[in-house]
Amino acid sequence: MKNITTTEEFNSVIQSEQPVIVKFEAGWCPDCKAMDMWIDPIVDKYNDYKWYSVNRDELEDVASDNEVMGIPSLLIFENGQKQAHLHSANAKSPEQVESFLKETFNK
Repeated sequence: MKNITTTEEFNSVIQSEQPVIVKFEAGWCPDCKAMDMWIDPIVDKYNDYKWYSVNRDELEDVASDNEVMGIPSLLIFENGQKQAHLHSANAKSPEQVESFLKETFNK
């Protein structure tokens, strides 16, 4: 998962014609640390999509502009538009994330 560190980089990444998955997180967030422990097999399963991470504290405007109110959150973008958003309250387990991705990508 590649880190996005600038607003310009974020804006460029989300312009992709293929869906991209962006995880919003923060270093102090216990739920984010928990997700880091189980997300790799899911990333591997959905490896036909590019995965990125954004530290919401470093890019607060990006988080705010995309209605990221809690972390971790997974957002899917395509052609510069947000296609789907898994809010933090629903991103606490591998099953919730898998279900979200399955529903979004019909996989």
